[in-house]
Amino acid sequence: MEFRYLGKSGLKISEITYGNWLTHGSQVENDAAVRCVRAALDAGITTYDTADVYANTAAETVLGGALASERRESVEIFTKVYFPTGPGGPNDTGLSRKHVMESINGSLRRLRTDYVDLYQAHRFDYETPLEETMTAFADIVRQGKALYIGVSEWTADELRAGHALAKDLGFQLISNQPQYSMLWRVIEQQVVPTSDDLGISQIVWSPVAQGILTGKYKPGQEPPAGSRATDDKGGADMISRFMNDETLTAVQKLQPIADDLGLTMAQLAIAWVLQNSNVASAIIGASRPEQVTDNVKASGVKLDADVLSRIDDAIGSLATTDAAQTRSPQHRLT
Repeated sequence: MEFRYLGKSGLKISEITYGNWLTHGSQVENDAAVRCVRAALDAGITTYDTADVYANTAAETVLGGALASERRESVEIFTKVYFPTGPGGPNDTGLSRKHVMESINGSLRRLRTDYVDLYQAHRFDYETPLEETMTAFADIVRQGKALYIGVSEWTADELRAGHALAKDLGFQLISNQPQYSMLWRVIEQQVVPTSDDLGISQIVWSPVAQGILTGKYKPGQEPPAGSRATDDKGGADMISRFMNDETLTAVQKLQPIADDLGLTMAQLAIAWVLQNSNVASAIIGASRPEQVTDNVKASGVKLDADVLSRIDDAIGSLATTDAAQTRSPQHRLT
């Protein structure tokens, strides 16, 4: 496992982050989830990402239990706040001071820790003054409940505004967590250049495009039984944008590229996002331990210019690049 600095901070994180969205507390039984975390630890992954909204707080509880026996200083635990939790009352969502301060306490309790290494705004909140949110984050840092602050899916302008306020309030905004893959490249035009300028790193989610880039979904064929495309708990909805024959046909063209490099298609996809110097880590999820063991082999892989060109040729114009696709809900979900 290789490690990278997160933004302009002294914090090093593993190039591969283990994340438990759509798995722990929902798709995967707890004992299987714990085995996946153990596989991640055995593979050298030190960085673990979750959120209070995942399985309505259950994912944090599972991760906290799985990491409870580890030396706290040897792992980096990340979580997030914004989306509705609990019974979904009027203050159970968003980035108000009330919701942020109450949410960090709940997350720490479920994660069985006194602090998180990174606390992230899961989306931008258009209904709460940004200064209110950033002041709450500053207080959480000063209280020692979070060491660093990050965000997720913020636009370039939002990153600039948040970064400036953080600096004025005496703490660092060091990361952004966007979706990024060969098929979803919306951060490249605006978010990445702005982040480079500000000293913010990307921790990217869905580097294998919800499993599409593994090659297991074939054009003209039904999805494999038990795959994410057949999951009615949220997985099928997330993957639907890629489930068309044109995209699936293009993805099959990646197989000979992976074969030439001695990689699986999943390893190729993860290695691809790590070629972007602004990416500090790629988040992987898993329902089986062997998936973790396989995917971590993408760490340290270098892809030369010819390989990157072949990948671009294979995907062609099917990659989504519109910067406007980086956005948060206009109204809080309640």
